[in-house]
Amino acid sequence: MAIHDKTAERVRKALTKQKEVEEKKMFGGLCFMVNGKMCVCVREEELMFRIDPKDYESILEKKKARPMIHNGNLMKGFVFVSIEEVKPEKEFGYWMELALDYNKSAKASKKNTKRKVPIPKKTTKKK
Repeated sequence: MAIHDKTAERVRKALTKQKEVEEKKMFGGLCFMVNGKMCVCVREEELMFRIDPKDYESILEKKKARPMIHNGNLMKGFVFVSIEEVKPEKEFGYWMELALDYNKSAKASKKNTKRKVPIPKKTTKKK
């Protein structure tokens, strides 16, 4: 998994005021979970931001971003933005603000509450 380390540090710094931040390796990059919800992911050449699905279409029309397609499905509310596009602090701040604003109202994915218990192996006795 390759990530852009300098950008990952930039995201960490931007999230210092958030109460609950967790880093997870997902989607071929390093994802930052804020309050138990995916917010931003850093990859080698791009970032993925989770934004409000109702603003999704208009943002794609006016900003340089591409939609996320996962397993052949369009993931409305998730966009990829080139690291080059967020080099200016103003652009980086714009995208981080969009993601953090939506994070406040976004629903967390359901946690798997089933406990994994190994199935005992059958033993066969020879007679």
